[in-house]
Amino acid sequence: MRIGVDTGGTFTDCVLLAHGQTKVLKVFTTPADASKAIVDGVRQLAEMPAENRAANTPPRSATKPSSTLQVIHGTTVGTNCLLQRRGARVALITTAGFEDLLEIGRQARPHLYDLNVQREPPLAPRARRFGVKERIAADGSILLPISRAGIARVIQRVKRSGAESLAVCFLFAFANPAHERRVASGLRKLGLPLSISHDILPELREFERLSTVVINAYLAPRMGAYLRNLEKGMQALASGERVRKRRARARVYVMQSNGGISTAARAGRQPVRTILSGPAGGVVASEWLAQQLGLAHAISFDMGGTSTDVCLLAGAPRTTNETLLAGLPVAVPVLDVHSVGAGGGSLARLDMGGALRVGPASAGAAPGPICYARGGTGLTVTDANLILGRLDPENFLGGTFHLDAPAARRGFEAFLAGPGRRAGFKSVEELAAGVISVSNATMEKALRVISVERGYDPREFALICYGGAGGLHAADLARALDLPAVIVPQNPGAFSALGILLSDVVRDVSQSVLMPVPAKPEAGSHGQRFSDRGYVPNGADLGHFEHRAEPTVGKALTVATTSAGRRDGGATPLRVNAQLEKLMREIDRRFAALQRQALAELRSEGFKIAQARVTRRLDVRYQGQSYELSVPFTARYREDFTRAHRRAYGHADPARPLEIVNLRLRVVIPTAKPRMQTQKSRLAQTPGVGSLRFRGDLGLEMSDAEIETNLCASRKLPRVIPTPKLRTHTWKSGHRADARRALIKTQPVWFEGRSHPTGIYDRQQLLSGARLHGPAVITEYSATTVVPPDFSCAVDRLGNLVVRR
Repeated sequence: MRIGVDTGGTFTDCVLLAHGQTKVLKVFTTPADASKAIVDGVRQLAEMPAENRAANTPPRSATKPSSTLQVIHGTTVGTNCLLQRRGARVALITTAGFEDLLEIGRQARPHLYDLNVQREPPLAPRARRFGVKERIAADGSILLPISRAGIARVIQRVKRSGAESLAVCFLFAFANPAHERRVASGLRKLGLPLSISHDILPELREFERLSTVVINAYLAPRMGAYLRNLEKGMQALASGERVRKRRARARVYVMQSNGGISTAARAGRQPVRTILSGPAGGVVASEWLAQQLGLAHAISFDMGGTSTDVCLLAGAPRTTNETLLAGLPVAVPVLDVHSVGAGGGSLARLDMGGALRVGPASAGAAPGPICYARGGTGLTVTDANLILGRLDPENFLGGTFHLDAPAARRGFEAFLAGPGRRAGFKSVEELAAGVISVSNATMEKALRVISVERGYDPREFALICYGGAGGLHAADLARALDLPAVIVPQNPGAFSALGILLSDVVRDVSQSVLMPVPAKPEAGSHGQRFSDRGYVPNGADLGHFEHRAEPTVGKALTVATTSAGRRDGGATPLRVNAQLEKLMREIDRRFAALQRQALAELRSEGFKIAQARVTRRLDVRYQGQSYELSVPFTARYREDFTRAHRRAYGHADPARPLEIVNLRLRVVIPTAKPRMQTQKSRLAQTPGVGSLRFRGDLGLEMSDAEIETNLCASRKLPRVIPTPKLRTHTWKSGHRADARRALIKTQPVWFEGRSHPTGIYDRQQLLSGARLHGPAVITEYSATTVVPPDFSCAVDRLGNLVVRR
């Protein structure tokens, strides 16, 4: 039994995969201890009889859960811990003279003209930052050896500091970690969580590396304890009363910010890699759905209770190593997700000038929106949608939870009678519409940031909409940006949890190398074997380096012996080619070492590595530049860099010498993916994705398989259909299902300043091929979709709602 869990600010979403079916359950998040909601949700799914899960009704009788339980969890514990500054007391051990680097940073001003900027205090205060006399040069050579006495002194100072977690980060430790290892060996005797820079992030840029390691140490005790408690709860749940039996077991896996999963133990040691694990699940699911629909261009749009997360999908989602969270740089790989504080629970207020603002503060799960009747008093986006008639109070969460519409209206009336008087709103509906408009403007700006501001035309992108509140606002955003279509998948409120459940096992490793690249001779000038793909080894095709565990870069290059003409300060073309060959051999050697390390770690953690897929990338820049671009490690990496540089900065110089800064290797162990089947009859599973079928297992069982030497030698990454045209017309299935059978009732709904009679439809009664014209409100267990008067909606053969003008 496999269950994916996504913990949000308001709801915790659980998706069960068993016997080829998926089922969904939403429970309120428990902010004081998020594991309680998770255990409760998993227990309800595990103990619920199959027929009850299908009908989305409370369980009539409990059954023993399966003795084998796999829980894959997207967590916000690390994020919230950092944002709320509730982490551990950290002691930092660094090179003497650099103790204040954490506080000095790069002296970048968050607001250029604000003379009263107040910075957050560093995670490790000055009293717990300790310097050790040692020095390693940029090339890894030891300039000042570290002494035993120095190590002993720093250990004693750490003991007296009252630290709960330790961070070790020495200058240029990425080039030679010998000193860090010696200090770490002594510090381990203290029995405290230990974060070491050459383990966490062996890359250059001392401030970013230092910040990342300190954040990891700040989160490690809390995250480690949380995951251990969660594993205990899952183990007890999996075995029931048979806790002591060996066959009863549970395993917890954690979603990482890079879009892959890892073991709970590793996540506890390196929690900095989980700070954006929740949004990553939705991006993975969106990428999978875009491939199913043949969409080359899509935007994932996830609107939950506290925030909205958007990501551009022009092929595979982008990753970045430059992220700021709570004003602190985080340099580990994360999916390039842009987040704004606009969600269903976002609170409305008036600013000092009397203008209406919405977010980023949120009512969360406790007390929540006013209409949840859990003690909330602030106006929220959910309350506004309810007042405008866009939420059906009787059919929220499939009818299992009733919204208090009169309470929401009283809250808006009190606001109008109080601070709202100076805002000029004349009615409750007008105020509610204003809340929706302000929230939409915030989300529209986020969509423009990831599209227009990066050189993409949003009119070529479909909006894949999910999250509990996404369907309420997606059509308005599509109108504002002239998007061609909105696609609402089945169970949109738990789509992120489904993505977490389907995520591959991913391990990212990197190493800074700082290797200058000799200038490339002009093709054909002196007989060298060059092509439009760069230099080519003897009889070798390097076109798919990134998919090969053992690329053929080690083979000799065919080079002419002609020495006429000189370049690069007197170097002959023959000499340049020899330098290039030496460089490529050295890169390949280092990649091979990183690969052996990553595969050995994965195998020791119990993953099956026989199907592992290896990707190699280079961070490249022009010599003398400060920042680099990432390109695949292929024979044409020069050309790829030139194109990437021209796209990013508007210019490029192919003749200018390059420098390889970092090597990045990603190992992916694929998991089983659902095969979407066309609907042939009514969906019987109200809360479940009834049209999905899963084949195979997730590859998470223990394995003693040896490391293969030819991993994925003939496998390629999934190909994205290279066409910008949308292929969302699959609802033309040869028959016309009648949407009237799904009509629940008709009620007034507010659109564009006035009330419209609007049909409320049950999504589970909408068959493939059904079409309806707005205005309409489509309800389901996990979310609600609004179809404005100028939009129409069709159900495609895969069960998706396709909303367009």
